[in-house]
Order: sequence, then C-alpha cells, then structure tokens
Amino acid sequence: MAKLDPTRMKDWEIAEAASEDMHTVQEIAERLGVERKELFPYGHYVGKLDYMRILDRLGNKPNGKYIEVTAITPTPLGEGKTTTTMGLVEGLGKIGKNVVGAIRQPSGGPTFNIKGSAAGGGLAQCIPLTDFSLGLTGDIDAITNAHNLAMCAVTSRLQHEFNYGDKTLAKRNLKRLDIDPRNLAMSWVIDFAAQGLRDIVMGLGGKMDGFMMRSGFAITVSSEIMAILAVARDLADMRERMGKIIVAYNKRGKPVTTADLEVDGAMTALMAKAINPNLMQTIEGQPVLVHAGPFANIAIGQSSIIADRLGLKLGDYHVTESGFGADIGFEKFWNLKCRFSGLTPHCSVIVCTVRALKMHGGGPKVTPGAPLDAVYKEENTSLVEAGVENLIAHIETVKKSGISPVVCINHFYTDTDDEVAVVKRAAEAAGARAAVSKHWEKGGEGAAELAETVVDACEEEPRLEFLYQETTPLKERIELIAKEVYGADGVSYSALADAKIKASEQDPEMKKLGTCMVKTHLSLSHDPTVKGRPKGWVLPVRDVQAFMGAGFFVPIAGDVKLMPGMASDPAYRYVDVDVNTGKVRGLF
Repeated sequence: MAKLDPTRMKDWEIAEAASEDMHTVQEIAERLGVERKELFPYGHYVGKLDYMRILDRLGNKPNGKYIEVTAITPTPLGEGKTTTTMGLVEGLGKIGKNVVGAIRQPSGGPTFNIKGSAAGGGLAQCIPLTDFSLGLTGDIDAITNAHNLAMCAVTSRLQHEFNYGDKTLAKRNLKRLDIDPRNLAMSWVIDFAAQGLRDIVMGLGGKMDGFMMRSGFAITVSSEIMAILAVARDLADMRERMGKIIVAYNKRGKPVTTADLEVDGAMTALMAKAINPNLMQTIEGQPVLVHAGPFANIAIGQSSIIADRLGLKLGDYHVTESGFGADIGFEKFWNLKCRFSGLTPHCSVIVCTVRALKMHGGGPKVTPGAPLDAVYKEENTSLVEAGVENLIAHIETVKKSGISPVVCINHFYTDTDDEVAVVKRAAEAAGARAAVSKHWEKGGEGAAELAETVVDACEEEPRLEFLYQETTPLKERIELIAKEVYGADGVSYSALADAKIKASEQDPEMKKLGTCMVKTHLSLSHDPTVKGRPKGWVLPVRDVQAFMGAGFFVPIAGDVKLMPGMASDPAYRYVDVDVNTGKVRGLF
C-alpha cells in the first residue's frame, strides 16, 4: 500500500487507497473464529453474522473486556469519537490484543448534509467507505419500511373506519378501533434531512384517496424501531417489543398499538435480516461490527446490544461507541443499554480535543463549512484552561456510574505540548486516567499509549451503579438526569408534558419504562449556544413520548427537531461516481 498521509489526503482518498489491500470478509470472519455457516457475505468485503448460531456455540465462553467510547460536549464539527473508536481498536490490535469494535451505521441525513459519514477519519477508519455510507446491507431501509408499514396500517384503518359501518368492518374481520386522527403517536420516516416534510397534510382528494389529516415526517434513525434494534437481545425479544409500539390513541385517550392493528408480525418480518450485525474492518484489518444508531440527541444513540454480546464472545477486548457527549450518549448507555443488556463495562473513554476545549473556554463560534478562526490553530493555553470545566463535568458523570474514566486527548497536529499538558493535568486531577492519541495521523501506532492506558483501566474490577431504579417515578428520573448529569438547578414542564406524565402514572406498564432524553448535543444545557459548564439554569421539558416497545419514555427538552434541515452547502454536492471505474468519490 502506498504511504497514506492524512495531512495531504482527504478521508475518502485514504479509504479508497486502503481498500486496495482489504481482507475479504471471509478472512476477517475466519480470524475471528466465525464458522462458514455463521457468515452471510454481502459481496467481497461486507457480511452479516448469524448472531444466534454464534452465541449458541460460544455461550459458555467468558466475555472479554468491555470498553465504551463517549466524548465531551462537541463542536458542531464533532470531536472524532468514531475516529477514536477505530483508532483504539487499531491501537489494541497494534499491541497484540484480540479486539473487536462496534460502531453505529451512518444516517443518510448527515451523510448527504453537513457532517458527512461516520466511518472515522485519517488513518482510523472503517472500510469500505462507500458500502458503509450508502445503505450498507439495508438495515436502515428495513427500519424505514417497517415503520412506514405501521403508518400505512393506521391511516388505512382510519379511512376504512370512517367510510364503513361496523357490519362492513366485521365482514372484513376488522374491529373498530375508534382511532383519534388528531392524536397519532407516530409520523412517517425518511432517512434524509427533509425539513419540508416535517409538517404535512395528507389524504387530499376523494373517498378512495385516504383519510385527510395532518401528519409529518421524522428522520428514520429517530424511529422507535431503530431503538428496538439497538436494545433487543434476540429475535424473540424484538418480536415481543414490536407489538407494543403505540401508533395512535383512540377517542378515549387509550393507546392503539401495532398489535391492535395486526401489523407487528409483518413489521418483524421486514426486520428479520436486519437483526444480524454487519461485519466490516478497520484500515489496519481489525474486525468491526456495524449495527444500529446513530443520534443520541433525538434517540438512544447506541450500537446494538446484540453486536456487543457478539464482540464480547469473539474478542478479548470489545470497544463500543455511544453517540455525542457523556451527558446524553453515555447517560443512555449507562442507564438504558447496560440495564437492558445486563453487561458491566470495564472503562469508558471520554474523547476530547484542544479545539473543543478552546470553544468551551470562550473561543470564537465554530460553524460547519466556515474556516476555523486562527485561535483554534495557534497556542492559547488560557482558553484551554477555561474550557476544561466541560471535560471535568463529563468525567464526573462517568465516575457517578462506577465505571473507570479514561480521557483520550484526540491530538490534532496543530495542538502544542503545553496545551495538551493542561488537559492531562485537569483530567488526572479530576480522577481520570489520560492519554494522548495520534490515531488520525498515525493509525494504531499513534493510539498505542491510549490502548495501553485502556488495558490498565480494564484490570480493575468493574462495577456499575444506575442513576435511578426501575421504580423511581418519571419526574424524579428526569430531575436526577437534569441535576446530576446536565448540572441544571431543576426542571420545568409544559402543560402537555405534565398531563402526559400524570396519565402515565396511572398505567402499571408505563411505570416500568426507562428514560431516554431528547436534548441538544451542543451544550450541557438545552440551549445549543451555551458552552462550557452552565450554571443557574432550568431544563424545560415540553413533551413526553412513550416508546413502549423500546422500553422507555422520551422526554423532549428544548427546541429539538426529529427531522434535521438540509444546509445550503450540503455534502451531496461533492459526491459523484467515476464512470470508468464505478467508484464513488467525494464522501467524507
């Protein structure tokens, strides 16, 4: 392979060059100890793993060490969490460890918008990039179809109940559900940033053109079905959860589920292949499981429990990724994913950058697509010192869980030794291990210090303490998260949210649900413009949704949209195909 220089090459150019020397997916599977019948190849370099066969065969094998990757509050450009996950996997491989990684599949929304794909960057990437970024093996398409099938079922039932009397419905073996068209719990989904579809009127036309009503679209990855894919332990668990999804409410305010609509079986059928994790590789040939995801600001933001169960059986070290900062991604990993899985992590890696700490310390605004201010490329230790409070807040969150924190200083080549020293001192003073990692520039070799630090942290006996119990009332849970994780003084509730919470207290099944907050990822608070470690503020909860299938409430704080908007300079402008070779260019 020609020398790959991330300071001179774009990520897609590195990925394309590295792909020339990729191992086949059969070779990756064989090195993992996966048997031939346990692999479903999708071409030469991507496959799915038959999780049932593998877990049945390896059920008595002890689990490997379990490592989670989170971050500080990021700039809008991100802090390289997936890059660090890939770098750590490469670093552990470099020091001779049998390691498996697990990351989330990218959404078409950011891939074709501002953020781009989520394969990592520089010499720490998941490849092949094109397959990874453009649909992979169809999991997100399956979620889109399963979700929209439920919407077809409810809107069709509305039309037929409106048009036909009870006798006609009975002839068709249908029971009147008396759905309230003004109180649907779901909208349609599409996996693009399509702000023009957020709020629509559908069913225009005649009697046969559907029921006229107000509706809308969210992005696919915010679907409850994506959350179910992330938390389901197996197909039987997924099937049970699929029937509990609340699609609408009837005119008495009672839930109407997918089981009531008799669509849950067909929805599960659409997801039957998607439940098997996808197998890919790093640039340096370590195995990577890609499954579920991605956003933790509007969803659970985790790679799947099934992928983690596989990785812990197949590797001696398993590295899994959570979305955004420790205030949302890690908090959901801690109090939801670990509770559902029964797994206890050995350590959590908190990714931070000097760039982000300068922003939190009062540096100029960071805007995607605009040139970075010179202060982010020149030494300024005072800004870094002012910004470390944000890092300390995330360290304290991880420590409250009982999990050992390891701070990864994701090194940019413009960072100076004195700036890095400020971060390392602050992290260690707050009770965390700290390591500098140059994986973006040097791959596994550059991540060796981080890998050794993580191995050391994993030698401690793991323990886990949840922030709240299953019996803790919903308002108390929200307030615990707001105060103990975000640093708020308290919580305020809209009349709508308050009414929904009171109604949930009357339902024994809803009392068992976990709590999955919707909040901006760009601040510890609900306000994306507030940086650092905010003090003296109250978290406003404006709505609450019940994801009965996934197993949690979804309190929505602040003005967060479930459908992102498309930017004026989107990434799709730079993506094209070489018509002579068929290779896709311009992904990032």
